[in-house]
Formats: sequence, C-alpha cells, structure tokens
Amino acid sequence: MQSIRNIAIIAHVDHGKTTLVDKFIHYSKLFRENQQFDDLILDNNDLERERGITIVSKNVSVRYKDVKINIIDTPGHADFGGEVERVLKMADGVVLLVDAFEGPMPQTRFVLSKALQLGLKVVLVINKVDKPNCRPEEVHEAVFDLMFNLEANESQLDFPTVFGSSKQGWMGPDWQKPTEDISHLLDVIVENIPPAPSNDGEPQMQITSLDYNSFVGRIAIGRVHRGTLKEGAQVGLCKADGSVKRNRIKEIQVFEGLGRQKVTEVSSGDICAVTGLEDFEIGDTITLYENPEPITRIAVDEPTMNMLFTINNSPFFGKEGKFVTSRHLRDRLFKEMEKNLALRVEPFDSEDKFLVFGRGILHLSVLIETMRREGYELQVGQPQVIFKQDDNGQRLEPIEMLVVDVPEETAGKVIELVTQRKGDLLVMEPRGDLQHLEFDIPSRGLIGLRSNVLTATQGEAVISHRFKSYEPHKGPIPGRINGSIISKGTGPATPYALDRLQERGKFFVDPSEDLYMGMVVGEHSRPGDIVVNLQETKKLTNMRASGSDDNVRIAPKINFSLEESMEYIQKDEYLEVTPQTLRIRKVYLDENERKRNSKELEMA
Repeated sequence: MQSIRNIAIIAHVDHGKTTLVDKFIHYSKLFRENQQFDDLILDNNDLERERGITIVSKNVSVRYKDVKINIIDTPGHADFGGEVERVLKMADGVVLLVDAFEGPMPQTRFVLSKALQLGLKVVLVINKVDKPNCRPEEVHEAVFDLMFNLEANESQLDFPTVFGSSKQGWMGPDWQKPTEDISHLLDVIVENIPPAPSNDGEPQMQITSLDYNSFVGRIAIGRVHRGTLKEGAQVGLCKADGSVKRNRIKEIQVFEGLGRQKVTEVSSGDICAVTGLEDFEIGDTITLYENPEPITRIAVDEPTMNMLFTINNSPFFGKEGKFVTSRHLRDRLFKEMEKNLALRVEPFDSEDKFLVFGRGILHLSVLIETMRREGYELQVGQPQVIFKQDDNGQRLEPIEMLVVDVPEETAGKVIELVTQRKGDLLVMEPRGDLQHLEFDIPSRGLIGLRSNVLTATQGEAVISHRFKSYEPHKGPIPGRINGSIISKGTGPATPYALDRLQERGKFFVDPSEDLYMGMVVGEHSRPGDIVVNLQETKKLTNMRASGSDDNVRIAPKINFSLEESMEYIQKDEYLEVTPQTLRIRKVYLDENERKRNSKELEMA
C-alpha cells in the first residue's frame, strides 16, 4: 500500500491558510500549463471570496515523492469551530500556520487545543516573514509557551518549525534565507507527520462531512478507520440512537488533486466519499451490519447564542423573495442542521417561529446571508446570549477572550469602551507600533462592540475573540442609548420631510424610498423612540415668499451591513431580510399596539 499523510491546516483568520493550499496545488502541477485559475482556489463560494474567510472545510490531495498528502483546509474563525472539530478526526497531524508579526491569536489557541486533545502531531509554519516589523524568533517562543499551557505532551512539544512566505511561494529552515519553492515544507510533512495507520479487520468509517450532488443525492465523506470498504458491499449504519440500518455502498471515490476519482475499494487511512447510503448524519459509523462496532461520536462545543427566526410578515412581504412561507423556512433550517454541527434549531411558541442556536453573530449571519442569496425572505430578532445555572442555582453566562491590536494613541478609548461593557483588562503590551490588549468580556458585551471600537479608532483596530468558559453573571450592561425614529405612514419618503427632520437624528433611508408604518427609518438623537411623518409634502400656494424656496440638503443615509444590523436592533425590533433589502422594523407596527405590548415585553 502506498503511504498516505492526512494533514489539516489550522490558523487564525487571515494568516494565510488558503494561500498556502494554493501553493501546494501549484507545486504539484494539478493544473495544465495553459489553464486559467484564480487565487484562493478552494474558497469556492461567493461568500468566502467576498469576506476573505474560509467557512466550510474542504479536501484536496497532492502527490509528492510517491506519498499522497490529503490536505484539509479548515476555517480560522472560532464561530465555525464545529467545522474544525469534525474534520480534525480525519487528520493524523496538523500544520499550524502563524503570522510572523501577530503571533498566536485567540482563534489559533482554540483550534490548536482541539488538535492537541486528539493527540495530533504539529508542524509549525511561521508565515509572512517578508512583512516589515516581523519577529519570527519571538513568535516561535510564544507558540512553544502556548502549546505548553495547552498541556501538549513531550512528542507534541518537539515540533519542527518552517519559515516562509505563502504569498511569495517559498518555505525554508531559515527565515533570512528565502528558498526557491515550498518543497522544504513538504519534506518536513512527510518526515514528521505519521503515515495514516493501516488497521486490519472489519471495515469501519465515521462520516465526518457531507456533500450533495443532484444526480446521486447525498454523499458521505470520511476517513476509513479500519479494514477495506468495497463497492457494492452490504454495510450497517450505526445511528445516534444506537440503532443499525442496513445499507449498500453504490460507489466509492477518493480525493485526487482538486477532484475525485472512482475506485472499487479503499483501504484504511485514506479519505473517501461514499454514495448510495440513505438517511445518514454526520457522526454515524459505516460498519458490518451483522457485527456493528460504532466509533465514538464527534463531540461539538455547545452554542452560546440564539436568535428568533420567523417568516416575513411585513407589508412588503413576497415582493423580492421566492421562498416566503413557514414551511420553506422550516425545511431550510432543518436541512442546514444536517451539515452544520454547531447549529441547533428548536420550534418556538407558534408554527412560524424558530429559535436558532449558534456559536456567535458571524456563525448566524453567514446562515442568514446564504439564505437570502438563495431567495428566502425572513425576519430575525435580537441575538440573545444563552445563560446557564450551576448546581447552587447561580446564574452563569458565557465569557469570551477578546484581543484588540490598536495604535497607541487610541488604546485608551478602546479600554474605556470595553470596560463599560464589563470587560476586564488582562494584558497590555506594545507590539511594534501597536498596543496589544487582551480582555475577558461577557458575550453580551460583544454585541455591537465591534462597530463602536472601529469608529473610535478610525477603523484601525484589529479585533478577534473566542469563547472561554461559563462564569458567574456580571450584572447589567448598558445597551444602545439612542432611541429609534419610526415611520408613521406608508408610502415614499419625501425630500421635504427628511430635510425638516434632520436635526432629530440620523436616517437609514433615502428620499423616495418606500416605507411602511412601524418601520425604523433612523436613530433618534436622544433616548426614547419618536414617530415621524416622512410622507409630508410642502404646502404649495400661488404666492412666492423670499427664503422659502431654498434647496433641500439631505445628509446621506447610514448603510448597515447584515452583522451591524443584527447587533443594532433592540428587543422590540425585527430585522427584515430579503434577497435585495435589509430593513429594521418594530415587532408591533401599530403605535397603539406597541404601547399596549411594551409592558409585556419589559416583563418578559
């Protein structure tokens, strides 16, 4: 049997994972000479390309010196930790990628701790050594300290280190001497990552990933743990409830380059895709039906945040989307749960409302953005943090570790903003011309914090956070102080009305934009909501008066992104999401109904 290495590439966001995978692909000449291709080959959906982040982990294989290397590109953001936890089961070792200036960041710590718990061997790559102000030696020390703190064993602490620049396409043993290509890294991987073990015996494979093809249906992906899987074989599928279902393997494919190759059988150690299985989930084990031996199911950390999803029932429903009914919404959410392990969906108090639990704002916003691009219309409520109680009845809440790198002159503003939200400053140290700040902060305090920090630092702060633990409740946190400006009537906004009301606050709508009663059209300059008539027109007379015909000057509207809108809304507001528009509205559109129900909302 040929030797196989299964490696996962793990790193913090923007440290260069997908760029490094590009270089592996180019080096092993998977493309023809005349073939056109873009950068970030594996980031193949629009959302990943636009945001520059990996959301779904992907497989690719390269050949080097008669060794097949299966590479798994993993997400770097802790919100997609569910992806990382399941794909690490397929790997025998990890390539830890760290920025030569920033060093190990919170998400690096999160993913690395998962890899070390599984006993995986680590190869350290210190990337971006071509950056000014880089400090490779200090970063190497910091990674060693981090692994020691994460209780790595002796063989894991004896890790090889490679320096290089993914962008420039070289890797070598010395950061001051650039090499020609990345072959040094491939040599280190082949020497240090253990070959995939070949376990003899009855076949066993855990499903760790799903794919879908309109011709063959759902495809199960995983690593063969033991024995050999054969095409056409009768197998048993061990489910979560302990039952075993009889199934038949229709077809087996192994990963070759960027595609898949059909084979008649696959031995233990290799990663493969199996078609023909019915009614399977991630975590199920393919084994013998007569003598089933399930592998321990994948453990995924609990969600820390939930949001209410409901159908769009605003006056503008159905104008832009294709899927608008509660049945559409329900089917789509339950379908997402099949492959998104860290997501949970529970029915709420009525047929058309669902509570969706996730890892954080980004995790939930990627789901909402994907749905709106598919043509769904929906409304979501304010994100809520999930509280727990300990054995003594004390209320616990999720606490996160927040890291902010910021220019020295604005560090004071950042500390002030975070401490207002019950954050505790733990570390403050200079890194080059930046200040490196570390805090412990309740997850509640993070909602809406990013936009405030970026405003206070003129957009220069680099912010990242990860879940740390559940700790005692820290008390009330001040929310948004300013009230909302609410539309009184339905119809297009007039320039005349907008101009007259400008001193009342900032607006989210343009002149002639269609509005409906109860829609939030701006932010009031004071606390408390205000209802305004934006359909009012100028009273015309046949008399000219000096000074009354001045030109209208209207400040441009504020444009919120999806995440900013989710963080902005209050408890009594919904965010209406359609394929083309984001609108903020009150839960109760009628003013009298709002007043009647405000007492109920406060009590809730």
